[in-house]
Amino acid sequence: MKANAIALHLTEDEYLALEDEADEKHEFVNGEMIAMSGGTPAHAAIAANLAGELRTLLKGRPCLVLSSDVRVSVGPTGMYTYPDLSIVCGRPQYAPKSRVTITNPLVLVEVLSDSTEAYDRGAKSAHYRHIESLKAYILVSQAPRRIEVFTRMPAGGWLLNEAQEGELRIPCLEVALSVDEVYLNLELLEDEPPAEA
Repeated sequence: MKANAIALHLTEDEYLALEDEADEKHEFVNGEMIAMSGGTPAHAAIAANLAGELRTLLKGRPCLVLSSDVRVSVGPTGMYTYPDLSIVCGRPQYAPKSRVTITNPLVLVEVLSDSTEAYDRGAKSAHYRHIESLKAYILVSQAPRRIEVFTRMPAGGWLLNEAQEGELRIPCLEVALSVDEVYLNLELLEDEPPAEA
């Protein structure tokens, strides 16, 4: 999703109050409230395919696959954001100031776009690494086909595994994600009109 800053130097309380009344979603980072614009049909299809595949793989386990409607708080950095998908195993824990914001995702997923890729790989990833419960950060490219799984290692570093075909393991969930299922039916969008800037 594309982001645009709309205000500077808000407090956390000001952001939460404004966000509760807003018609659209906003990230909050470094005192800025940033409007999140909608994604392309390909972005939406990949996110839906991922959610469906992960829900199927986790069926029968006490895990929730949550859409981008769920806000995540990165407590140590003060960031609030809406990942494309969040996975929580066990009961969600909520931010002290917001019962609609989770603080304990096990896995976060971002579907990359031209306008957000550098941010998702850089600054946002740096914020996410401060979430104590986070064990995997998954980046999914729209084109070319590529899924990257960053897994937190016991010593604290992160290990990258990636795939363009076949399956890709998510060790903390003990599942293997099918690349073909994630990109299922995307060829139907090949004549998609160019996205507006």
